[in-house]
Amino acid sequence: MRCFVAVQPPAEVTEHLDEFLEPRRAVAPFRWSAPEQVHLTLAFIADLAERHLDDLVERLEHAASCRRPVTTAITGGGAFPHVVGARVVWAGLALDEDDALEVRRMADGARAAANRVGGKVDGQRFRPHLTVARCGRPTEVTDWVRLLDAYRGPEWTIDSYALVESHLGEGPRRRPRYEVVAEFPVG
Repeated sequence: MRCFVAVQPPAEVTEHLDEFLEPRRAVAPFRWSAPEQVHLTLAFIADLAERHLDDLVERLEHAASCRRPVTTAITGGGAFPHVVGARVVWAGLALDEDDALEVRRMADGARAAANRVGGKVDGQRFRPHLTVARCGRPTEVTDWVRLLDAYRGPEWTIDSYALVESHLGEGPRRRPRYEVVAEFPVG
């Protein structure tokens, strides 16, 4: 299975961001994320043996129960690997120091749970972000990051996260199709 553990913002939050970006999309040759696919990835598991699924669900449930809800808003932006040669354009989250630590602990718990059941977790350093667009080739995106820096969406609470299976090429326009396998309340 190809899957990830993610916080999925409420639809009204991603729709607000989508409405902000919509009139500006025509001028950028990016592959834009559909609003229903915008999420905060806590752990990406490229290959999980299906026989480990029940154990992973149990461990994620426990990890989520040890965390507390966090109130945030989508705001700001950035690019990976950097704004001059971006492959990904992302939106950030408004988090004070304590809440940023709590979200990092959510990611650490999700990654540890996946590692314990033999899932191969992407080892990139965790940086809370929501991918809004992908660039086909390295692209200079300074203006887009500035635009996202001027954006602040409605507040919402991270009170759960989900294990999501990704089916590559099965969605509209050959994008991935996401299927929620299990959801885990925080706290």
